[in-house]
Amino acid sequence: MEIILKQDVENLGSKDDLLIVKNGYARNYLIPQGMAISATPSAKKMHEETLRQRAHKEGKILQEAEAMAAKLEGITLKIGAKAGENGKIFGSVNNIQIAEALAAAGFEFDRKSINIKEDAIKELGTYEASIKLHKKVIKTLSFEVVGE
Repeated sequence: MEIILKQDVENLGSKDDLLIVKNGYARNYLIPQGMAISATPSAKKMHEETLRQRAHKEGKILQEAEAMAAKLEGITLKIGAKAGENGKIFGSVNNIQIAEALAAAGFEFDRKSINIKEDAIKELGTYEASIKLHKKVIKTLSFEVVGE
């Protein structure tokens, strides 16, 4: 039986895949659980249209992410932190502070999309972080931790 998956199914396929499975597996498990629909000619046409629209939307999102990466080119952030005499800061710098510094510079990012390359930043200096703008676009950004 030919089916269209409505969600990811482990060891079978991912969402919107067109597959051939055994009749009993489709009728007794996949379709009643809402994991798949039968691949009738009308369902196939709707599936093709959905895939075409999704590809168009993802293309636009990818272009926007690449444009944002181009805007971030050459930007160096300065993050202030209270530091001792020997250059060690009190506490550590995390992705929330980087997101706030980016917001102050006019760029809004979710803190979960920012990944600092070092484990914990506890000293003054220059470091790097990566920002995931899209699953295919990851921008590396340098920032400097300065004493206040």
